[in-house]
Formats: sequence, structure tokens, C-alpha cells
Amino acid sequence: MSSPVCTIRPRGQPPPYSPNRPRRESIELQNLAPILLALTSAMLFAVSIQVLHRGLRSTDSETGSVVQIGATVACYWLLAPWLVESWYWLTPAALIFAAIGLFKPFLSANASLLSVHYLGPTPTSTLAATSPLFGAAFGVLILGEQLTLPIVVGTIAIVGGCILLAQKGRGGARASWPMWALLLPLAAAFIRTAGDAMTKFAMLDLPSPYFAGLVSFSVSLIVALGFFCARRRTLPKIGRAHGSGWFALAGVINGISVYSLNTALQLGDVIVVIPLVSASPFLTMLLSVFLIRQETITRNSLLAALIVVPGCILIAVGR
Repeated sequence: MSSPVCTIRPRGQPPPYSPNRPRRESIELQNLAPILLALTSAMLFAVSIQVLHRGLRSTDSETGSVVQIGATVACYWLLAPWLVESWYWLTPAALIFAAIGLFKPFLSANASLLSVHYLGPTPTSTLAATSPLFGAAFGVLILGEQLTLPIVVGTIAIVGGCILLAQKGRGGARASWPMWALLLPLAAAFIRTAGDAMTKFAMLDLPSPYFAGLVSFSVSLIVALGFFCARRRTLPKIGRAHGSGWFALAGVINGISVYSLNTALQLGDVIVVIPLVSASPFLTMLLSVFLIRQETITRNSLLAALIVVPGCILIAVGR
């Protein structure tokens, strides 16, 4: 019986081809894609916030919201003939996407505005940081996703970092507000997360992130225009003097952000995607400090960086 031949591979030469290597690399890339897409969505959302801030110098938030949603819808319909099949409209998923558009982003945005009115920006931002917790609840209880210890710790870290960022401007006497007003930011966070979970659920039947954004934002535009015209009995004013250009730009950026988010939800789990997207306040702070130079680094923002970044890493490796 002949003994097996032992071959010596020269130093620096790659190992021989293995049929399992491409499959393993493909699986690793598939696990990494939703994480990168979620972080991309968070970054684009942070950029759109800065653009909206410029537009609000010329007009009010209600007008800007209508223009922003309209710009997003226009972008989606522009590419719809090439990315949307006619039979998509006859699926149950289309009804779910339309139902999402009835309350997101219109109701969630208005709940946030009312919360800022009654509570102020700091309590609103603090309670809005509960979005990842709602995401974990939806992912586990409704979608049957599995939590791991790194994801739990990373989610808590991101929530804590967002709360620290929200506390940076606190000072003075404590304001008084009605207890029911505390439900407003919680409702906004719940509505946003519920919309994302429903999108994930509907895409199990129709895996089209583009169609999901097209339908939900189209319905949102109809709802927003209806409420806007009912209150003001006129359409939003368009022109450079009204800052509509900034809102339109924010709408385009937001459309790409939502598409990235929906794709991340299609490829990954809600319990992974939502916490990463919820890190956008941290990214907004980085843009304000290093790019726009409107803010300075404080103790809270530095602590938030030391908490949020490891939290994102934990979630990335937790799967």
C-alpha cells in the first residue's frame, strides 16, 4: 500500500483552491451587506437632517415636510418603469406597504413635532432613543428572530449613547409638562419601528425594497397634502426664497436612505438593522462637529462616541 504524498507549498503561495471557499466568502458577504446598508442609511439620514436645517431658515417644518416627501416620491416614480413590475400591485404586500404609508412618516413626524412643543428637544430625543428596544420586541415576538448577547449589549449601548447626546444641552430649571405628553416621543419611536417591522414582514412575500418605498411614500404624500391643504387651503410655495431647494435635496437623500434601509431589512434581521440605523444622531453629531463645524466636542458627546461605536461593532459581530 502506497503512502500519501506530502506536498510542500512554497512560502507566499496561496493555498490550493477549495470548492467551499467561494461559498463561505459569499455567506460572509451576505451577512455583512445588511450591516453596511444600515450604516449607510443612518449616515444619509444624518446628512438629510443637516440639509433640512438649512431649509428651515426660510420656511416652516410643515411646508418643508410636504416638499421633502414630494421630492422622494418623484425620485421613486422616475425609476419605477424599470424597477417595478405591474403584477407587484396585485400582491398582498402592496396593501401592507400602502398601510405603512398612512402613518409613516406622517404620524411619526407630527408626533415628534408635538413632543418638541410640549416637552422640548432634550426629553424628545431621549425617549426617541427607545426605537431599538421596540425593534428588538418586533423582531423577536413577530418575526421570530433570535437575540444574541452581543446584539443585546450593542443595542443597549446605542440607546445609552443617544441618551447621552440628548442630554448635552440640558440646563436651567426643570420644565413642567403634562404626563400624557411623555407618550408622544414614545409613540413616534413605536410608529417608526412598527413601519420598519411591517416592511420586513411584507418583503417576505414581495422582496422589492424599491416598491416598498414607492408605495409607502406615495400614500404618505397624499396624506400629507390632504392635511396641509385642509389646514392652510393652499399648496406649499415653491421657490428659492422659500427654501424648497434644500427640502427637495433632503427628499432625494432621504429616498436613497430609505431604499438602503429597506434593502437592509430585506437581507438582514430587524434586531440588527434598527439599532444601527438608530445611531444616526451620533453620525449627525460627527457631521456637525467635523464638517459643518456648528458644534463642539463635549464630555457627553465623547462618552457617546466611546459607547455607540463599540455598540455598533458588537451588533455587527453578534450574528
